[in-house]
Amino acid sequence: MPDVLEARLLATVSRLAGPIRGAGVVLISLFGAFSLNSPLGWTLFALVAVSTVADFRLPRVALPVAFLRVVVLSVLLGADADQWVLTVLTTTLITWQWQWPLKVTVPATAALLAVQVVTTGPGVLVRAVLESVLARLAYELLRRSSRRVDLLRERAAEQRRAAAVALDQGRREREYLALLHDTAAATFLMAAHGGDPVAVAAQARRDLVVLAERGHGQGTVDLGAALAAVARDSSVHVRVEAEVVPVPAGVALAFVRAVRELLTNVERHAGTTGAELTVGRGAMVVVRDDGRGFEPADVPGHRRGLRGSVVDRLEAAGGTAVIESAEGRGTTVWLRWPADD
Repeated sequence: MPDVLEARLLATVSRLAGPIRGAGVVLISLFGAFSLNSPLGWTLFALVAVSTVADFRLPRVALPVAFLRVVVLSVLLGADADQWVLTVLTTTLITWQWQWPLKVTVPATAALLAVQVVTTGPGVLVRAVLESVLARLAYELLRRSSRRVDLLRERAAEQRRAAAVALDQGRREREYLALLHDTAAATFLMAAHGGDPVAVAAQARRDLVVLAERGHGQGTVDLGAALAAVARDSSVHVRVEAEVVPVPAGVALAFVRAVRELLTNVERHAGTTGAELTVGRGAMVVVRDDGRGFEPADVPGHRRGLRGSVVDRLEAAGGTAVIESAEGRGTTVWLRWPADD
């Protein structure tokens, strides 16, 4: 992740350095011209004001223009206006630190200080050097502070991503536990009731395949084709009407497991050998049978049944499941995932 705050902050400081320098030297030169109150002073003020166009509008030539501006003031004014020259010099050196790297500012500063020493004497060195160093230190502190904020933001984002991954893993584990009910528990029940050994073995082999499918997969799956295959593998005679409905692989897996559970319940509890499966656009799936039906409100709360294997499974995938049944009137289940038609 790029250091967004650091980059933006440094870009803003660099962009403002020129205008700050331009406004500063104009204001300083105005007071300097008033203090001299001579044609030379006002001429130099006009020259300074014109030169600040580079500070405001032409950042590529702002450094050499600022350099020449200080040199002209130093040579023409000398010791007659040392405070004017010195203040423009320090303002220039400070703002240079905010706009250009050290490999540019160090030689430019050294050359400018050499000119000052020649024209006005060595008295300028202490103040000019000290203020330049302090300006660079302030710039580096600002840069490190913004980099620290970027680092804290990145760590917070990593923690959020880790929490999201942990939440998803927990959801998958819960689904896997529900899958155990759909497969292994059902096979154990078949064996406990004296089921045919060959049938139990075949069911166990199918269970092993299903239990191996713990990943949600990636990409897109035709929901109609996937559920039609589930219907063909069912012991119940299923009349299928399926359209091509592309959905994410993880969503298709949730539908497959839910429909498989519904058809298993039809086989075991409905008292009928037939069912209807409809797969329509918008990821709408309807499973209907004309069996004996039941009262959903009478199902004990401790039994997972349709609630855990169908309703919760669809909700975990972002969908919904509605079960409608009554004694003697069969059962209809609507499964829906909010796909874009």
